[in-house]
Amino acid sequence: MADPDYDAMFAELCVKLGFCLHPKGQARVIAALPNGYDAAMRAVFAAEGTDPGSIPGDLKRAVRDCLKAHATAG
Repeated sequence: MADPDYDAMFAELCVKLGFCLHPKGQARVIAALPNGYDAAMRAVFAAEGTDPGSIPGDLKRAVRDCLKAHATAG
């Protein structure tokens, strides 16, 4: 089984969704993935300094879908 393509995942988060995370933020997201996609999605917003409660549901869903698409590749 191939490893997930995290570079592609973070590139898509940045280019398509506007969440361009620094390396420490990326590490937080990767560390959160074993806890589920919702935890990783919250880590994206935390790395951006944004309260997930203030984010529209469709944007949360888009981030979660992006994480799921790339983290399950392989």
